[in-house]
Amino acid sequence: MRKRLKTGLWRVIHLFLACLISAGSGIAHADIPDTNSAASLRAKYLALRDTLSHNQFQLPLNLDSSQTSTDLKGDIYAFMDYPFATVSTALKGANHWCDILILHLNVKYCRESVDKPGSNLTVHIGRKTEQALNIAPRMEFKYRVDSISADYFQIFLDADKGPFGTKNYRFMLEAIPLKDGGTFIHLSYSYAYGFTAKLAMQAYLKTLGSDKVGFTVIKKLPDGQPLHVSGIRGALERNTMRYFLAINAYLGALSARPQQQLEKRLRDWFAFTERYPLQLHELEQSEYLDMKRKEYKRQQVGG
Repeated sequence: MRKRLKTGLWRVIHLFLACLISAGSGIAHADIPDTNSAASLRAKYLALRDTLSHNQFQLPLNLDSSQTSTDLKGDIYAFMDYPFATVSTALKGANHWCDILILHLNVKYCRESVDKPGSNLTVHIGRKTEQALNIAPRMEFKYRVDSISADYFQIFLDADKGPFGTKNYRFMLEAIPLKDGGTFIHLSYSYAYGFTAKLAMQAYLKTLGSDKVGFTVIKKLPDGQPLHVSGIRGALERNTMRYFLAINAYLGALSARPQQQLEKRLRDWFAFTERYPLQLHELEQSEYLDMKRKEYKRQQVGG
């Protein structure tokens, strides 16, 4: 009996973690003012040009994260080798975002809401393995295009409430065109969490998730090896990268034939994450592809 209770407890913690990390770290917000603009984003690009050229990711990107007693926030700034018009068109449709979000391990389902197509997304968050939708918590996100022009666009996904006491979710993406024909993007997300959520997360990260780390290097150890950020902030950074790589995989697949785009997205996303095995490796490729093909099919038929 004690063994069954212990197993049941860890299943609850696993489910909680999936919901908190994936929903929170992929689509979240905690009181970020809407003060972004083309001018400020262009200034950020100029300030980061050297960092984009020389960093640990071997990609033209910069990752920042922060944590307070109640909030988490992550930001990725990156150069993408796609025309601004391509990026703007691809990322301004609510239905396109479901094709992006489903690439993440913990996103089990995403579909435009029947009552408000084009403005609301129904998303189920769950484990990193196959899971029935009736046990994967459901969230409703409001999608809106805040600004769009020939030289700037900004979009948001917001949810007031999340599982286990999390709240104020926001996912924001903005972009500007660059003179060389590429696009500079800013992906930001944050969320607020309470005492219960914090305790459950800490319990997991001290046990089953104790070997998980993020990307920020806190310091160098005596042997010269980097010490990476861990804990809740490390979890945030891992999922920041997962969602950025999902956007990258989605954009890269647009050049393929329509019937080949899904497979290319899946394979590219997995290959991108395997560049960072210390932080992002969870499943073997065959396991991931099999799970996501089934989830995408379920998503297309509506559950």
